[in-house]
Amino acid sequence: MKNILIKPIISEKSELLSESVGHYTFLVMKKANKIEIRKAVESMYNVTVDSVNTVIMPAKRRVRNTRGGVQKGYKSSFKKAIVKLSAGEEIDFFGDI
Repeated sequence: MKNILIKPIISEKSELLSESVGHYTFLVMKKANKIEIRKAVESMYNVTVDSVNTVIMPAKRRVRNTRGGVQKGYKSSFKKAIVKLSAGEEIDFFGDI
């Protein structure tokens, strides 16, 4: 169960989901399954998880125009997990900032 959760995804969409519905989004290892993700979130944040949905985001092609010419490359694929917590529970990512 080491390093299953890589980092929380903090974007406008994920913030709206967490404030309104109680869903939190995490970047996770590609080989992790839903049961491992559930246990990792519960142990790290001391909350109870109702459900876990996972999505593998595909790789995307990126093109940049630079002084030296056009540079082509790829943004690698990744797996994200959308975790629904029990009613009344929340995760505070920012602490006392």
